Amino acid sequence: MALALGLGLSAWCAPLALAESSAPVTVETRSIPFSTFAAGSSQVRFGKLEFVGGFELRSRASKFGQMSAFRFTEPGGQFIGVSDHGYWFFGSVERDGNIPVGVSDFRKQPIVDAAGNVISDKHYVDAEGLDVHGGVATVSFERLARVTEYPISAHGAGAPLRDLDFLIPRRELRYNSGMETVARGPAGSALQGARIVIAERSIDQEGNIFASVLEGPRKGIFKVKRRDDFDVTDGVFLPDGDLLLLERRFTRPISVGMRMRRIDGSKIKPGAVIDGEVLIDADLSARIDNMEAIDVWQREDGELVVSVVSDDNQSFLQRTLYLEFVLRE
Repeated sequence: MALALGLGLSAWCAPLALAESSAPVTVETRSIPFSTFAAGSSQVRFGKLEFVGGFELRSRASKFGQMSAFRFTEPGGQFIGVSDHGYWFFGSVERDGNIPVGVSDFRKQPIVDAAGNVISDKHYVDAEGLDVHGGVATVSFERLARVTEYPISAHGAGAPLRDLDFLIPRRELRYNSGMETVARGPAGSALQGARIVIAERSIDQEGNIFASVLEGPRKGIFKVKRRDDFDVTDGVFLPDGDLLLLERRFTRPISVGMRMRRIDGSKIKPGAVIDGEVLIDADLSARIDNMEAIDVWQREDGELVVSVVSDDNQSFLQRTLYLEFVLRE
């Protein structure tokens, strides 16, 4: 998770032989001022979340956008992410006090195969979920379903290390609605540092979403209750072991909703169907888009901050947004 505790910073800073190096990308940002999250309102409190600020990212680079997941490697600063058209991205959030105002040192790097070759077919590199821990990134891929580990450093990412058994029967994973989320439970939680994966909209006969714990004493398949036509787009564990799920509802032609649910992490175990409290439910009357990535980190003043990023699908109708909220208990 993104409190930058136990990330293995020595591994993060170690040199890494890269098949493809990361390349700088020029990115422009436009601020979303504090108190303007809801259109025509100065409201800043939305359920259990308080809006801090954010910005829109733009670039003329042909491979910019489609950001699916990210994790901070230092609290609220440097980050690493994956895009669903087969790229890593790296950078750092810039701030004016506690307000996020832009990014610096933004870079991209193609995902490569075991031989170090760039993969151009999206069927093989539809990266959706990400965990970063101890110099290793765990990535879930949605179309050709797999969960793969990669070595990472401050300079970029290397060729894959190994594929993990994701336990969910492959026949249950819907094409383009498969494994959307990778998250790691805190070491002191019931999951004892185990990773989980959750599908976007691969459901059982009761309409529940497939998920699994990949390792540890609670290894096995569980389900997430699907509610109100929302699909899971990402998730992250809070320091107390609860799971914060980011969800999206899309209705044609262009109506999008964002929701976050807080789920008791102690209930995640084989055979369980988990559900939880809705913290925020927003639509296009607020400054959201196709929100797909989430992380949680702690500010120097002790506040717990939730950061979310949108996937623009490289469409002129959509935007790449970075938003921050303080979690209020």
